[in-house]
Amino acid sequence: MSFQLTDEQRAIRQSVREFGAEEIEPVAREHDENGEYPAELVEKAADLDLVGTSIPIEYGGAGMDLLSGVVVTEELWRADPGIGSAIGSRAFGATMIDAFGDEWMKEEWLPAIASGESACASAISEPAHGSNVAGIETTAERTDDGYLLNGNKMWITNGTVADVAVVMAKTDPGAGHEGISAFLVPTDTDGFDATKITNKLGIRASDLAEIVLDDVFVPEANVVGTENGGFYQLMEFFASGRVNVAAQAVGTAQAALDAALEYAGEREQFGQPISDFQAIEHKLAEMATNVEAARSLTYRAATYAMEGDDDLAAKFASMAKLFASERAVEVADESIQVHGGAGYVSDHPAERYYRDARITKIYEGTSEIQKNIIADQLL
Repeated sequence: MSFQLTDEQRAIRQSVREFGAEEIEPVAREHDENGEYPAELVEKAADLDLVGTSIPIEYGGAGMDLLSGVVVTEELWRADPGIGSAIGSRAFGATMIDAFGDEWMKEEWLPAIASGESACASAISEPAHGSNVAGIETTAERTDDGYLLNGNKMWITNGTVADVAVVMAKTDPGAGHEGISAFLVPTDTDGFDATKITNKLGIRASDLAEIVLDDVFVPEANVVGTENGGFYQLMEFFASGRVNVAAQAVGTAQAALDAALEYAGEREQFGQPISDFQAIEHKLAEMATNVEAARSLTYRAATYAMEGDDDLAAKFASMAKLFASERAVEVADESIQVHGGAGYVSDHPAERYYRDARITKIYEGTSEIQKNIIADQLL
């Protein structure tokens, strides 16, 4: 089966690559060192339809399919994973609103998100519950005219910059995954408190927060989809989410390879560029092969997800996420090795790519969780 990009997708790639080279790369190191959220770059990206790429055209989005969105993600992360994360995650939760939200939710929030005016967060993970979504402890207690939300959310992307969040909470605490509901919660609601997490290893330009929900009231109309159906709604996006993380890993790995190729061509030892030594040539060859293999698997997974084959989509999304994230860390490690001592300091971007790549093995399901899913599909 062929996974060639269309002319339109290749044009998208070129456009994002130019944006990355002109706007992102020159300030990437500064944002990494300062941990500064790139608000101006988000606005520029939104003008190019690079924010919330899957948001339908009728709500101001680009209406891209998954593979086109994967191309955007890959190129943004190739330019810089931290800033790429900030731009690509700006619409976290918007897919849930689009797929299951009432019309008023879509009209109020999707255009604002697509334009870059507003950010959205998806509040799922908790201090004691990451991979085990069914174990979340945040509760939504019914009142006469709505719900009171109480609990803690952890590792929430956009937590301090979001204007609205899709919060997963237990409406039936004794029912496990069958008792979870999704709620649309404006972040200026009383009792919603977000604290920025600043001591991250990588992707420092992206906003990350802990959220405390203390008697946060939301009206009944703010249930996204059906009560107690939140887990099943969330499952609709597992494949696409993992494919996007695979694309992040591919972009980071490509950036690390690019840096190694450039340095190997410039650095001289014993009267010749180090790229002329077979040991370095072999490293570069293996790095390039791993990048291309990860990219091919990621595109294939995206294609299966678009075709609607749930079993193949689940299996290949997990394979892509596992393979691409593991290879990204390996390629970034080898990039440092090619740089030698110069790769261990921030004068070159190699050390940043190594730090940034590491997160792709953790979120949207750890590598260990992906192996479990793949094995379940095989046995």
